[in-house]
Amino acid sequence: MRAATWWKVLGLAGMAGVVATGVVVTRGERKRQAYTPEQVRDRLHERYAEIEQEKPTAEA
Repeated sequence: MRAATWWKVLGLAGMAGVVATGVVVTRGERKRQAYTPEQVRDRLHERYAEIEQEKPTAEA
C-alpha cells in the first residue's frame, strides 16, 4: 500500500475510536441521569460511611 492509503486507514481508525469513546461516555451519562435524587443521596451516604470506616482512629 502507498503511504497516503496508510494515513487514510489510520485516520479512519482514529475517528472510529473517537466515536466509540463518545458512545461509552453517552451511555454512562444516561445511566447516571436515570438515578433519582433519593438514590444519589443514599449512595453518597453509603460512600461516606465506607470512608469513615477506613479512616485510622487517632489514639491519644
